[in-house]
Amino acid sequence: MTGEKYSKYSALMSVYKNEKPECLLASIASVLYQTVLCDEFILVEDGPLTNELYDVINKCDEAYPGIIKEVKLDYNLGLGLALNAGINHCKNELIARFDSDDISAKDRCEKQLAEFMKDLELDIIGTNHIEFVDDITNKESFLYKKLPESDEEIKKYTKKRNPFSHSAVMYRKSAVIKAGNYRDYRYVEDYDLWVRMIKTGAKCKNINEYLSYVKVSKDLYKRRGGIKYMRSIQSFKKELLKTGYFSRKEYYISVVPHSAVCLMPSHLRKIVYAKMLRGQ
Repeated sequence: MTGEKYSKYSALMSVYKNEKPECLLASIASVLYQTVLCDEFILVEDGPLTNELYDVINKCDEAYPGIIKEVKLDYNLGLGLALNAGINHCKNELIARFDSDDISAKDRCEKQLAEFMKDLELDIIGTNHIEFVDDITNKESFLYKKLPESDEEIKKYTKKRNPFSHSAVMYRKSAVIKAGNYRDYRYVEDYDLWVRMIKTGAKCKNINEYLSYVKVSKDLYKRRGGIKYMRSIQSFKKELLKTGYFSRKEYYISVVPHSAVCLMPSHLRKIVYAKMLRGQ
């Protein structure tokens, strides 16, 4: 692929009716204010939205005519299947993922495009991110998530935890399709895709910069636990064991501590995520 083609990419976002209009507006703005603008913005509407959300989308479409392309799903399918549909609507080989309540630094995509130009074998590149509670001005709530950088480190890290920040990745459409695209795997749609991409030969990298801000709610740590969440994680990792991606030792090293964290009270889970699973 030529350098000219590397300057073009598709932005991909899915939005659900429960999103707050002000959050969606901020997120869409962070897509459209990139220093290298996408030439198409695939916005998957995962089921009918509220009038307020449609108003936000229409105003952004008026400000940037011809960029936003709405993919309307008749009913809510969930993030995995919504993104599966969105991938198939993207015309470019490179696709930048965004979430409807997260905010990217203005030069995030420019820096990711530069990495693809430097290494023609790259298939997926992410960045570190900063989590914030409710509002990006709430700097006291900032939690820095540093991720493994090199291809070797990322593949080793998958044996324990998710190696990418989902709303901060840029990937090749062909590599996603080759791996089978997103599946309907609640809570781990992205982790599941990364592993299958790696199994089909994808080369990975994370930029060692904090180029994405991820909004979390005060009940985040409650939602990252419980029986349903734990069973979904266990089912996913059991599949990795059955397919040979995990050895039995790697399976237990990964699933036992993760299950224990799921069953902790929320306040203890928050401490674990902040002190043990994250790092600045």
